[in-house]
Amino acid sequence: MTVLCALRLAFALALACACCASPAAAKQKHPTPAAAVAGPAYARRADVMAQVADMAQRRGLNRRWVHKIIGQARYIPSVVRLIAPPARGVAKNWRAYRERFVEPARIQAGVSFWQEHAVALERAEKEYGVPAEIIVGIIGVETFYGQQTGGYRVLDALATLAFDFPKTHPRAQERSAYFKSELEQFLVLNQRAGTDPRTQKGSYAGAMGLAQFMPSSWIHYAVDFDADGRIDLIHNPDDVIGSVANYFQSFHWQTGMPTYYPVRLDPATLNLDALLAPDIVPTFSLASFQANGAVLDGAALRHTGPLALIELQNGDPALDGNAPTFVAGTENFYAITRYNWSSYYAMAVIELGQEIKAARQR
Repeated sequence: MTVLCALRLAFALALACACCASPAAAKQKHPTPAAAVAGPAYARRADVMAQVADMAQRRGLNRRWVHKIIGQARYIPSVVRLIAPPARGVAKNWRAYRERFVEPARIQAGVSFWQEHAVALERAEKEYGVPAEIIVGIIGVETFYGQQTGGYRVLDALATLAFDFPKTHPRAQERSAYFKSELEQFLVLNQRAGTDPRTQKGSYAGAMGLAQFMPSSWIHYAVDFDADGRIDLIHNPDDVIGSVANYFQSFHWQTGMPTYYPVRLDPATLNLDALLAPDIVPTFSLASFQANGAVLDGAALRHTGPLALIELQNGDPALDGNAPTFVAGTENFYAITRYNWSSYYAMAVIELGQEIKAARQR
């Protein structure tokens, strides 16, 4: 069966009976449905409705159908608030971020998930080269193993971010264009499947299912891992496991490579500005990394690929005990950030997976 046919079947089944668990109050990434208070419908916005013909033509969609669906999408104020960058002066805190995800309940749920789906995880690791703990870590951070898949109507979330992305954001125009593309691809998937896009629930950013794939990721990376003739990332953990592994392989995951190494900073040779300039992109050779004051030991000295200095802030650095945490990130660390452009996110995925693996071995 072709990917397109599989996607049609998946959406026909998944969208018809999709339901979302109410997320825990402490998990702000997926607020409760009550938080998704709707504003006016976009049918009242002449500037938005004027774009319908272009959207339909560009994606090969039925114009009247697109006009009807977009017109019924609603502006969600809380989506705009959640997508906005944090206020200036608010220090990032890795320890606090870590505590949200690497905690006993999520670790135990991860052990249970791994035990139940051990066969699929082992096969995904063999076929794609992505460790089981990374796959389990992703699903745990994203949705608490399906407990927190989001309470927003995907149509509303994507429309809000496509047409009302906050202008104060430093990349507002770029992000607005991105979400408009995701909205269009969401409509494409639903029209091809013959399903109603008004029924699908997900995160405030429009991500769906156990792995929180955006519509474009459904198209490009979702796989029918259990070979049952359909792709279902909402109800089928095997397909989720295979799709996450395929996603990372597509972003050049390298089998057997660590995600990071411990690093020491040598005050005598440290050029911190130079080391942090590329952000999380692996840029430095082993020699140039150490020449700028980032000292490595042990297995790291045999690493042959590029490295990045990853800084994880721990609150106000002026306060005692709040010095940043540093690690040497590899290309596999960078691959995890393709899921979410954040070193804090990537480290949470890594450490949650490590804790689950250790708990399972115990």
